[in-house]
Amino acid sequence: MDTTTSPAAPESGYVHGYSGREARRLGDQADALAALLHDGTSFPAGSRVLEVGCGVGAQTVHLVSRSPGARLTSVDVSAASLDQARARVAETHPGASVDFVRADLHDLPFADETFDHLFVCFVLEHLPDPRAALAGLRRVLRPGGTLTVIEGDHGSAFLHPDSAHARAAIGHLVTLQAAAGGDSLIGRRLRPLLVAAGYDGVRAAPRTVYADGSRPALARAFTLDTFTAMVEAVRGDAVAAGLSTPADFDRGVADLRRAAAEDGTFHYAFFKAIAVNQAP
Repeated sequence: MDTTTSPAAPESGYVHGYSGREARRLGDQADALAALLHDGTSFPAGSRVLEVGCGVGAQTVHLVSRSPGARLTSVDVSAASLDQARARVAETHPGASVDFVRADLHDLPFADETFDHLFVCFVLEHLPDPRAALAGLRRVLRPGGTLTVIEGDHGSAFLHPDSAHARAAIGHLVTLQAAAGGDSLIGRRLRPLLVAAGYDGVRAAPRTVYADGSRPALARAFTLDTFTAMVEAVRGDAVAAGLSTPADFDRGVADLRRAAAEDGTFHYAFFKAIAVNQAP
């Protein structure tokens, strides 16, 4: 099928949508990868931490768990997502003190140099100009304060048994996200983005997920419930955009599921970067 035409962007502007299923997927992903992605991330008691784009609070609960004494503020543009984030934190960490604020990350309602640390996870991939967003965030971060960024890179996904249909389905997700103004291949360029945005001491490295028959729980939690579920969720948009036939897309999803079997394997790389806000 011809894929040279530009598909229409999803109506929400957020390629994954805001369904209850997506909220559960985000929670499953955060829980399954907490040790991998949050390793090395903890903030001192009393430090002022801003979580940018907290969504439904999937990462917020892990920030609270690892930095119980920090003064955490979590912002998101979606009021419905913030309601879910509040409920998630209240359920998992009763009594935890988190300030939830509805705000656009491009126009944060905080004074200059308010925070000691910023945490940005799975946000930049959805922005049309991530470099400008990163540069703008420096305003609310004190000189010498740190920024932690985590993003995925769908180009790092490979599986056994290999499948052209599965690779095509992943590619359709990449295309749809690009049409919505995002970049699901952004992980590989975190360091250049941070340097261009004016940060110092930038350190970036991959955090690799590998699941096979010896890790059935990870294969279920990540290969199936996180990654395959994410790809499967854009089936309607991919078919409507003319990127795939229903049968071809379903074959790709089936082959992704096959990679989670006893004799299958699945690999994916996230990228984590830490940077310092330079003095004016």
